[in-house]
Amino acid sequence: MIRYALKCRNEHSFESWFQSAEADDSLRAAGMIECPSCQNTHVEKSLMAPQVRPGRTTAQPSAPPKPVTNAADPDLAKAIATIREHVETHSDYVGDRFAREARAMHEGEVPHRSIYGEVRPEEARKLMQDGVPAIPLPFIPKQKTN
Repeated sequence: MIRYALKCRNEHSFESWFQSAEADDSLRAAGMIECPSCQNTHVEKSLMAPQVRPGRTTAQPSAPPKPVTNAADPDLAKAIATIREHVETHSDYVGDRFAREARAMHEGEVPHRSIYGEVRPEEARKLMQDGVPAIPLPFIPKQKTN
């Protein structure tokens, strides 16, 4: 997985994760990535500083790892909730049949419709390699939560 800083034509900045650089290129070329602020699909990569941890020296004891917290940016949480509501309202949940359904639509075997579900990592890679448009969602479907 790779994270890119992106910017739309209206200068809104945001980030997204991709399976690979090629997946980012193909999804952007197909207009499958849209700005979460204005829904503009003219999106380009932006400059991004890499996250680099300072090296350890033998003279200093290593610090304990920082705890992982569940605290999230409220604006990000709201945006993800909005995406979830839209996907669950306007798409069909197909569960673990996602790869088959997406491929069948891509190959013209069944009519196109919006779907979401689960896919194993190797299936996701194969879909991307074959040019089947699909993107990971930033939430777990309600059908998979307790």
